[in-house]
Amino acid sequence: MPLPPDYLDAIPGARDPSWGPFVMPWPMPENLGCLVTFSTFAEWRDFVLALGLRKAAPDIVAAKFERAQKLYVLAWLDFDVIKAGELIALTALELALKDRYGVRVKRRQRKSLFSDLLMHMVTVDGLDESKVPMNQRCGPASKVIARLTEEIRPSLADIRNDSAHGAPFDGFPWAGLLELVRDLIDYAYRDWPLRQNEHGGDYVRCRL
Repeated sequence: MPLPPDYLDAIPGARDPSWGPFVMPWPMPENLGCLVTFSTFAEWRDFVLALGLRKAAPDIVAAKFERAQKLYVLAWLDFDVIKAGELIALTALELALKDRYGVRVKRRQRKSLFSDLLMHMVTVDGLDESKVPMNQRCGPASKVIARLTEEIRPSLADIRNDSAHGAPFDGFPWAGLLELVRDLIDYAYRDWPLRQNEHGGDYVRCRL
């Protein structure tokens, strides 16, 4: 469910000005460790909304992803909320991968199903660095695929497990995680038929 306009209108004034500008780690071209500064709530909100799903996906997956976006937006008021947003984003990704690949992937001994689903995207469904939009934007140095196949640790599955099971040192956000999750969900549903709304036009998902 989207945030009501009056609630969104109240957010900018609720943040203590003494905190200074809102700064978020996010990969940028030639600077994967970039710290991006947002001077106003509108800048931050527009940035998060621009990371919405670009492909059609089941409502239940899209709703979970939008919930993650909502939490990212609310981090303007409390930066710790980002960690909840990351976990919800990863649960949306896991749900999407179960939906698309679950019947073909069996959990291996001592491995998580999420890890196996990510590996399946690469080894069976053809995902490579050139097909990840975040890599196209920032360059292949981000090594996204190695995070999926666990060649680089922590892997994406490690990040999900740590978030879900109470890792003691997880206070700093993972740069670009919401964007990466969006790209992976889009890839999983890239061949899904675009649905139409009740008026016969292309399906347009609600915004926050």
